[in-house]
Amino acid sequence: LVRRAKDTAKLEVDSILATFGMSFVLVGLMVSVHGEYFTYSYLAEPFSILGTTVALNRLVAFLVALLVAAALYIWLNRTEGGTAVRAVSVNPEAAGLVGINVERVSAFAFALGGAVTAVGGTLISTFITLDASIGVLFTMKALIIVIMGGVGDIRGAIIAAAIIGLVETAVATLIDPGLTLAAAYVIFLLVLLFRPQGLFGRRST
Repeated sequence: LVRRAKDTAKLEVDSILATFGMSFVLVGLMVSVHGEYFTYSYLAEPFSILGTTVALNRLVAFLVALLVAAALYIWLNRTEGGTAVRAVSVNPEAAGLVGINVERVSAFAFALGGAVTAVGGTLISTFITLDASIGVLFTMKALIIVIMGGVGDIRGAIIAAAIIGLVETAVATLIDPGLTLAAAYVIFLLVLLFRPQGLFGRRST
């Protein structure tokens, strides 16, 4: 479906529609085979940090996420493979002209993204109840984080994720847990209002 796109703009739209469509098909299959809800608890022992009680699984998830983000940043900016991925993401045609195998790099980047998503899902599953459609919620949050941080810059994504996490935690603790998603969207809209290119994005020339 994606390969049949006639131009770059149509390719972007088709890839998004095809991906979401396939995700809905997989969700339906998962519900029919495994049921709608899944609960799993691991490393749930609580302990205290600076007077605050924290579950061990959440700390482990944070540390692993930090390590994965740092490894990705170093790989993308300090290695030949990471440079190739960034080149293809910015300008596939120019990347192909300098000898980069665009199809192979794109396939690897897609696989790497899936692997990172699997790690994140595994970590999250240790402390929340999953349901078949929860991926949609995290997909929307991921889009917010990527756009807020600036497309193509992992530093911005990390900082945007930290901002969203802190805002949601503060709102859930001080106001109402039901308003966490609304607070995330408010921060997102404020960033778009004052920095449309994102926190670390560059203005188009």
